[in-house]
Amino acid sequence: MPEGDTVWRTARRLHDALAGRVLTRCDLRVPRLATADLSGRTVQEVLPRGKHLLTRIEGGLTLHSHLRMDGAWQVYAAGERWRGGPAHQIRAVLGTAERTAVGYRLPVLDLLRTVDEPRVVGHLGPDLLGPDWDAAEALRRLLGTPRRPLGEALRDQRTLAGLGNVYVCELCFLLRASPWLPVGRLPDPWRAPELAKKLLEANKNRAARITTGSARPDRRLWVYGRAGRPCARCGATVRSAGQGPATAARPTYWCPSCQPPPGPADPTRDPPPPPN
Repeated sequence: MPEGDTVWRTARRLHDALAGRVLTRCDLRVPRLATADLSGRTVQEVLPRGKHLLTRIEGGLTLHSHLRMDGAWQVYAAGERWRGGPAHQIRAVLGTAERTAVGYRLPVLDLLRTVDEPRVVGHLGPDLLGPDWDAAEALRRLLGTPRRPLGEALRDQRTLAGLGNVYVCELCFLLRASPWLPVGRLPDPWRAPELAKKLLEANKNRAARITTGSARPDRRLWVYGRAGRPCARCGATVRSAGQGPATAARPTYWCPSCQPPPGPADPTRDPPPPPN
């Protein structure tokens, strides 16, 4: 599942393959970009912004993409067989003399002027892996909605850019806070952005996401994906329920012992089943 660390690695891989090189091939396979041809232009840089990818190209243009749940960019050497999926899943091809970048299942692909990038990323909060990370601003945004459940606030990219569902569940566990705890009742709230930053920094250079300190496949995460199994810290049964609007509820995992409910109105007392 692509989160900020995945996008950061993808941007670095694309930058290493394309930056400073002239595009010899450009194929954007979405209807509104079908006639766009960037061949002959030099790729200047590829930058991550939260979960967004910005490929800046000579002439003041930016190719904006977003991976969402299952999108991916793969890089191949010249002449190498493409293995990222069937041809009908390809949405973008950017080729140079040495490398070809292929975007699969990209749900978002736009071509815009570089000066217009704020239109697609200007709403984002401080980027946890960005050079302009601002912990004080992240805390201000987090506390700006004190009644909002912690899990929902952390998933909101306008609060912190880069956290996805896996990190939100793990972060709530490490904070010993229920995902349904109102943000304004979070003890030492400054720890939330600080710990989020540490988690993503620790994982940005490795494909296997680890929050427990153990590299064993069955012990890498504390609670995410572990519903019905014993908590590795206390032995209580990890639980799961949907959190957020019914049409977009995210499966949320927590330990009812390590993360006690915030009060009698806590919906985790009788959680609904997770969405299909």
